[in-house]
Amino acid sequence: MVLRVSFGVMNLTDCFRAPGALIPLDQALDFLAERLEPVTGVEDVPLDLACRRILARDVVTGVTNPPFEASAMDGYAFAFDDLPEPGGGATLRITARIAAGHAHHGVFAKGEAARIFTGAPMPAGLDTVVMQEQCREKDGLVVLPAGARRGDWVRPAGLDVVAGDVVLRGGRRLRPQDIAMASSVGCAVLPVRRPLVVGVFSTGDELVEPGQPLPEGAIYGSNRQGVLALVRALGCDAVDLGNIPDRLEETRACLAGAADRCDLLITSGGVSVGGEDHVKTAVQSLGALSLWRLALKPGKPTALGHVGKAAFVGLPGNPVAGMVAFMLVARPVILRLAGATGEPVRPVRFPVRSRFSFDKEEGRRQFIRVSLRPGDGGQPEAHLFRTQESNVLSSLVETDGLVDLAEDVRQISPGDRVDFIPYADLLW
Repeated sequence: MVLRVSFGVMNLTDCFRAPGALIPLDQALDFLAERLEPVTGVEDVPLDLACRRILARDVVTGVTNPPFEASAMDGYAFAFDDLPEPGGGATLRITARIAAGHAHHGVFAKGEAARIFTGAPMPAGLDTVVMQEQCREKDGLVVLPAGARRGDWVRPAGLDVVAGDVVLRGGRRLRPQDIAMASSVGCAVLPVRRPLVVGVFSTGDELVEPGQPLPEGAIYGSNRQGVLALVRALGCDAVDLGNIPDRLEETRACLAGAADRCDLLITSGGVSVGGEDHVKTAVQSLGALSLWRLALKPGKPTALGHVGKAAFVGLPGNPVAGMVAFMLVARPVILRLAGATGEPVRPVRFPVRSRFSFDKEEGRRQFIRVSLRPGDGGQPEAHLFRTQESNVLSSLVETDGLVDLAEDVRQISPGDRVDFIPYADLLW
């Protein structure tokens, strides 16, 4: 695994003069973007296994597509100059039938046309097509309506790509349309990055596995399963490492044992300042923390660093805080380590109109959960979930995305423009 300076150890005293100052989210993301490099090798996979994988190198096409002029419609092909007057109607004799996949090499005399079908190569000498719905055919003749223009319904060669073009850039996560493009230029296999191996722990004596009896004072754990699902959605190999009890030596042993077999370790809980929060201490004894305590709500205790050779992300223990911190911080870490260099570190935001009032504390960037509903004129409007508490998972289940409120924002009123990030852009 190659981590440039293993995240690089940020000297927080140099960056922030005030003791205990929180790290702005944008500064943390810039720091990560500058230092993280792909850590996985490259393998060739067939197209049917390549979707959602990360392309390792540019794909340069060796073919032009389409490789010939082709009809864009079922209809009749003819030479525009054969019309008695430009754009006028005409009656022409049909002397050929050309279907897709079949080239015609005959010569057309003046006044002759071809019955042609979508995708069929245009024969030499013919340059215009009129769609069949506008024509009448009888006794080997076709009556063309007035109004045709030279080149109508003809696809030029190279309309899509030309031999030598880069059709797919390395570093992109392959989508279905990318697979289709690769196939269209004759690629049977693609060079992709090996999936990142991500080990996921939860922490806490209070956590019980789903399906087990629930003792007094305990809760069912949700964080680990949620993070595992998020990791898998990003195309990684997710390793379920179980739950670590609230004991320092066990925390150290679990992290140390997993570091040699994973590219990245993710924990939930144990990174705050409570008496039973041992993850931060364990990580520092086994490696280093590069970033800790972000100016982010929810998600302030988020930590980043390395354990041995493995990168490390520590997420907060509250379920919503952990998932939001994953979306905003762990996701770009994973994508960079996995080789997705073409992915933006920051998600795209969309302006929408607020339909709520909200008072915000100054100094921390806050991401609040909202639903979108059509307002006046069908334009989307953001509706605030009933609570923004960081332990209420229903606030993620029943909403559509996050509204990003900058550090200096103090209040949002109905009608204000706010920046909205859909979950769809954060969860894959």
